[in-house]
Amino acid sequence: MTKVRRARAAVTVVFGLSGLVFGSWASRIPAVRDRLDISDGELGLVLGAMSLGAILAMPVAGLLSARLGSRRTTRGALMLTALVAGVITAAPSLAALVALAFAMGVAYGSTDVAMNAHGVAVEGRYGRPILASFHAAFSAGGLAGGVLGVLCAQAGIDVRVQAAGVALTVAVVGLAWSRQFLGAAADRSARTDPVFVRPPRRLWALGALAFACLLIEGASGDWSAVYLRDDLGASAAAGALAFTVFSVTMTLGRIFGDRLVERFGSSTVVRAGGLLAAGGFAAALLAATPIAGLVGFACLGAGMSSIVPIVFRAAGSMPGVAAGPGLAAASTVGYGGFLVGPPVIGGVAELVGLPAALGVLVVLGALIVALAPTTRTAPAPAPAGEAAPA
Repeated sequence: MTKVRRARAAVTVVFGLSGLVFGSWASRIPAVRDRLDISDGELGLVLGAMSLGAILAMPVAGLLSARLGSRRTTRGALMLTALVAGVITAAPSLAALVALAFAMGVAYGSTDVAMNAHGVAVEGRYGRPILASFHAAFSAGGLAGGVLGVLCAQAGIDVRVQAAGVALTVAVVGLAWSRQFLGAAADRSARTDPVFVRPPRRLWALGALAFACLLIEGASGDWSAVYLRDDLGASAAAGALAFTVFSVTMTLGRIFGDRLVERFGSSTVVRAGGLLAAGGFAAALLAATPIAGLVGFACLGAGMSSIVPIVFRAAGSMPGVAAGPGLAAASTVGYGGFLVGPPVIGGVAELVGLPAALGVLVVLGALIVALAPTTRTAPAPAPAGEAAPA
């Protein structure tokens, strides 16, 4: 196995571990809430602290990736994530839980930016698209974490035991595999290179793309089951299936996304994804049946699957902007869409009803189509004397 192949495998593992942490935590949030007997409003404060920590940390992680190299930044952030993930469920009070949630957001947001920066560096050595495969590993890890949480809950395993086991796994496996990362020189900026630069207009457009895509993802997660159950009269099981369908088609899309980009180009894949999402979901809203709803959310998942990896690739390889800060800018703006999407849909639904409010997702799909040309990037050649791996 060549050095670049080992680095690709290592980045894939780290993305999967990051997804495992997310899925494990998300699946046991009710257990954490019940253990401390906190209200839904207090839980919202906890989740808000986590989001705030991630948003504040992402630009810093981008700067660290540029100055220190994404190898060191990713390894440090991943170990911090494992540490906080292992103790957050044992918080003795609401105040402690809020503080640990903020720390978790800092660690997780930093890991997200840094591992994507290293993924871009590895992709550059490959000379062909591979970034979507890393995001597919994240999705698979998230699914595994969710299944683990369900199994532990059914078996009566304490959430603190589960969290400690996941944290230990992430620390041991992550440290071992991340040793195979490329060296710091792969993407570390020279000390004389500026990392504080005025974001070019194209970077703002890429941020808007990430914002639209992640708003659709966040809204699908929070409102798909409600829409099918309350507005379309589906059973509770069918409602729960909606986001599962969305997640499965997104994971499958990411598995094949790199091949599609290699064959058709980034802008074509983004345009097709936006059209599939907007057209498929619009038809589902008009049909207004449970089956159509499931198909509509499947179209959203498939359409959005490759867009974030494509946006990150473009942001991390923009001329005049270091990979870390470029990725941090797109990630921060995109993550804002993930956060504001659910409450925005809820607010609009109060005025015009949920089906009409979900029409916002159709509009965002059309916006993605319009912004697709901003993702076009030149193929990165393999370094001199080194053939691109097959």
